[in-house]
Amino acid sequence: MTTPTLRGRDLISAADLSADEITRLFALATELKAEYRAERRHANPPLERKTLAMLFQKPSLRTRVTFEAGMTQLGGHAIYLTESVVLGGRETVGDVARNLEGFVDAIMARTGPHEVVVELAARASIPVINGLTIREHPCQALADLFTVYEHFGDLRGVVLSFVGDGNNVYHSLALMGATLGMEVRLAHPVGYGPNERIVARAREIAAQAGGRLVFTGDPREAVEGAHVIYTDAWTSMGQEAEAEERRDAFARYQVNADLVTISPEAVVMHCLPAHRGEEITSDVMDGPRSVIFDQSENRLHAQKALLVELLAR
Repeated sequence: MTTPTLRGRDLISAADLSADEITRLFALATELKAEYRAERRHANPPLERKTLAMLFQKPSLRTRVTFEAGMTQLGGHAIYLTESVVLGGRETVGDVARNLEGFVDAIMARTGPHEVVVELAARASIPVINGLTIREHPCQALADLFTVYEHFGDLRGVVLSFVGDGNNVYHSLALMGATLGMEVRLAHPVGYGPNERIVARAREIAAQAGGRLVFTGDPREAVEGAHVIYTDAWTSMGQEAEAEERRDAFARYQVNADLVTISPEAVVMHCLPAHRGEEITSDVMDGPRSVIFDQSENRLHAQKALLVELLAR
């Protein structure tokens, strides 16, 4: 029996991957990580002569470096395209997609509107990867849950408590966590909840996979008994005008030493960049239970696994 592959597929939403596909990506990421850590190279780079176009309309550290370094380490090449390639401005999104499909093997796009990545995928015949939109961040969720997998193994029944905004990172964690049978909790202030359609889809997935979604306004209730305590910046890109209002709304949602003592075995995560002293304190971020920089490194390994599955197998 032939094992199905992801070759030629898009990754637009965290819901695009089945539990078996995610587990296979975790296994491959484990292999690639071990080999690269041992030798700082791969003996037989699987993506020789493959090229990835990277479209960026938002600032980036981790997404740009991990995809570009990952392609190089796998034997391929990445081309960094900034906002000078204005999607829907100088050229339509569809025309950009049609051009790029003739030049490269895959496209990774970090945009604002989710619809831009959806249209790129619809118009291009090559794989398109969502590197972040206002709605989702599936590559972040893949790396994050790979990190949780490294610590806890089988993720069924693992409790991840997200403290803060029902944002794009939460959306992807809820969808992928539900797929893997996890309990994903969210503690958020009134008015800062997640997209209802995404929650509805995550609930459907959870019902089939044995997962669960939980919502509360109380961060202390959310983290009790959790395996993972997760937070993100209170103010995301494009929300700078709301920064002061958000600081007030989220003041009691800070992940600090007092909050994490409620669940003493939990690891602490943050997708970065962090605003130290706001959503998380430095003593927690740099403390022994933090796996924040592990999850950052795992962006490289998880995305390399994804690239290999999309382009080589």
